[in-house]
Amino acid sequence: MGSNSISKMAARHLRILSGCNGALLSVRFFSDSTLAQEPIASTAIDSASVSPSINTAENHSQLNNNKKHSAPSSLKHAELAKFSAIADTWWDSEGPYKPLHALNPTRLAFIRSTLCRHFRKDPYSARPFEGLNIVDVGCGGGILSEPLARMGATVTGIDAVEKNIKIARLHADLDPETSTIEYCCTTAEKLVEEQRKFDAVIASEVIEHVADPAEFCKSLSALTVSEGATVISTINRSMRAYATAIIAAEHILHWLPKGTHQWSSFLTPEELVLILQRASIDVKEMAGFVYNPLTGRWSLSGDISVNFIAFGTKNS
Repeated sequence: MGSNSISKMAARHLRILSGCNGALLSVRFFSDSTLAQEPIASTAIDSASVSPSINTAENHSQLNNNKKHSAPSSLKHAELAKFSAIADTWWDSEGPYKPLHALNPTRLAFIRSTLCRHFRKDPYSARPFEGLNIVDVGCGGGILSEPLARMGATVTGIDAVEKNIKIARLHADLDPETSTIEYCCTTAEKLVEEQRKFDAVIASEVIEHVADPAEFCKSLSALTVSEGATVISTINRSMRAYATAIIAAEHILHWLPKGTHQWSSFLTPEELVLILQRASIDVKEMAGFVYNPLTGRWSLSGDISVNFIAFGTKNS
């Protein structure tokens, strides 16, 4: 990366931060929340349907220019092709999506905790999301959509890669609890055109692959009902993230295919909070994902320097 491009990126970063006005000061972090105390029913997370993965291609495909759609799109055509090439491996827990499979139980813990608190649902219930209408934007092969359905939600999974949707449907049909998921090969922008609305909108490991994060967040906001919930997980644009999510994960450990992520496309927590605020979504809670190489497991943490997840609510 040349010095000129770095200076331009730094200038953009400073412009965004200058408008934050302490945006993160009102956000509750994992370290001072009750997330850790809330139970996760064992029936809610099926080990066969959730497995390892940091932030890979599950949603990447959602972020590409799909010319079949008439609606303006924040997607990148190159990303679409990249993840279409490995679509057949979605349910291979030792394949390219291994990091997402590993991360899945941890991101579900955060989603379960925040949504139960916001919608006043019983976190001890095996199906706490009963009555909630949730869209999984950039659903990939459905590894997040399926456990959400098992927790009782009415789930719509969308992805811009047709192969992903076909695989998601085939896998969901194997279980009566997940066969009700509505899978569509479409984009968030197209759903906005169709005037669809959801109680909760989830975009996990997607926003770092979109061409225009601000426009993408506007679409997510438009899909969310008034006082509904929005959950986004992504990777921080930090040097530590570059070292771990790109150098280590892609080039040394080979957890992910090389080129899966572009460091310049990552967002800092401050930037994400500001972008969501401008889209009428107030971020209320944030947590980091931390990997333990000794146990091979992910956990929620107050450390948001690499992988992080944010929960926000739509202004009425």
